Amino acid sequence: MPASPEEKFQTGLMLELEGLVEKEVDRHLSMAKEWFPHQYVPWGQGTDFDGPLGGTGWTPEDSTLSTEARESLIVNLLTEDNLPGYHRAIADVFGREGAWGYWVNRWTAEENRHGIVIRDYLTVTRAVDPIALERARMKHMEEGYEATHGDAFLHGVAYVSFQELATRVAHRNTGKASGDPICEQMLTRVAADENLHMIFYRNLLGGALEIAPNETMKAITEVVKAFQMPGAGIEGFLRKSVIIANAGIYDLRLHHDDVLRPVLRKLGVFELEGLTDEGEKAREELGEFLDDLDAAATKFETRREERRARQAAKKAAGT
Repeated sequence: MPASPEEKFQTGLMLELEGLVEKEVDRHLSMAKEWFPHQYVPWGQGTDFDGPLGGTGWTPEDSTLSTEARESLIVNLLTEDNLPGYHRAIADVFGREGAWGYWVNRWTAEENRHGIVIRDYLTVTRAVDPIALERARMKHMEEGYEATHGDAFLHGVAYVSFQELATRVAHRNTGKASGDPICEQMLTRVAADENLHMIFYRNLLGGALEIAPNETMKAITEVVKAFQMPGAGIEGFLRKSVIIANAGIYDLRLHHDDVLRPVLRKLGVFELEGLTDEGEKAREELGEFLDDLDAAATKFETRREERRARQAAKKAAGT
């Protein structure tokens, strides 16, 4: 079957970007630091669990983490656990050959460390119920993962540019919220990887914006407007995300100010000249969406502060 115009466009764009991919791979390898998950886990705190080894079963009192930090760590880990699905999705977009294929495998190998170290930390410190965690992992992975943009190249690049930064923010703030210096150190290390991944994808998106500005602008707008974190399919995700947002670990304000705006600003999206009517229309939609999101974030912050004030008043009154 002959390739469609869209397929021909995508193939041509990827060929034009291959030199940039090679350059970005070299830059990434020069900046990435080798690290070892086992060095970030307090193994000395570990004790046997019930089961074949006859240890002690988990109880809620075992965890020293707040509910908010615990829920965020669970979401972060279950998200990382679904790496096989992400690998397939990104390989469908980038392919398996040349610099593209090398990056897909390198990215996957680095991401795998994150799930390893977070799971080991949670297990050794008895921070969460390991049986419930494993059942949640099984259920989440059984659901699989399908990117909302399918194998659309520009949408895929745009999505990971924002998603990697969102993940970095979530990990970093979870570490701070944990109240555990070991956890914070671990998640700071994980967040550093996510930041390098974001830079790779963001620079690739910038290259696409130079070559095909109108098509890329449209893809950016569609991805931003429909953005969901990759862990959105986790059972109970909505409840968990509300807890996480109320704790200020990841909320609309952070999504707007620390994820969307920085990437768009670095790309110079709103300063780009020479767009066609279609490209300009997409940019206008993007601007309107960001304004609406900013307003929604302010509204959420106001309600959260009011709620906190009421809770503080009740506590002070002893009720």
